[in-house]
Amino acid sequence: MTLSTSIRRLLAGLTALILLLMYLPLAVVVLNSFNTSRSLTWPPPGLTFDWWQRAFHSEGARDAVITSVEVALASTVIALVLGTLMSLALQRYDFFGKSSVNLLVILPIALPGIVTGIALNNAFRGILSLQLSILTVIIAHSTFCIVTVFNNVQARLRRMGGNFEEASADLGAGVWTTFRLVTFPQLRSALLAGGLLAFALSFDEIIVTTFTAGAGVKTLPIWILDNLFRPNQAPIVNVVAVVLILLSVLPIWLAQKISGDNEALR
Repeated sequence: MTLSTSIRRLLAGLTALILLLMYLPLAVVVLNSFNTSRSLTWPPPGLTFDWWQRAFHSEGARDAVITSVEVALASTVIALVLGTLMSLALQRYDFFGKSSVNLLVILPIALPGIVTGIALNNAFRGILSLQLSILTVIIAHSTFCIVTVFNNVQARLRRMGGNFEEASADLGAGVWTTFRLVTFPQLRSALLAGGLLAFALSFDEIIVTTFTAGAGVKTLPIWILDNLFRPNQAPIVNVVAVVLILLSVLPIWLAQKISGDNEALR
């Protein structure tokens, strides 16, 4: 489709405006992490690394980062195992209710976070009689992290087809041998991309975490929310927010790069 020069300029202008609205607030957060003013006056009267040093020595912030990493890693491992198994079952086998199961697997990421959080809170405290803890947070995060792995692996399985696996079976290889030597090598990049996306999704999740975390569990997003409006804490919160941005963007960038490189090889 050929577009006129005026239409192209209009689309370029709209794109630039949308990107500006999306990323200008993030740029302000980054700049405020170096602001010499405690009240974050604008424009900044000066720049300093003092807040970064204080944030690095903040025990609460360090503990929150460690907790978020632990939850994200555990959720990602669970998502990789269960998401891969479900995608293999739904892509390679036919059974009654297959489409319904496929919908139920994807549904958690489509539901509003507050609905998922309330439902899991009721399940943990009411039905299962569990104390809210880091374990309940991991289980809660796994419910939507599974979807990212499931979608990546299922898409790869569709492109792969079943010819290589059938050939392996015809040559006498068992199910596990076929998976280990034929299926898994072709799924590695999809698993890595899905795992990175799951990690990023879990690391910055706050709504579901708020409903499923115990009183002593503070992930990094919850720590930021708790300290955002405290006097003299705003500059340190901005520093932690910048770290959160970096830790969220890098896995997504790597996942996109891995997926793009893999497509280029096909």
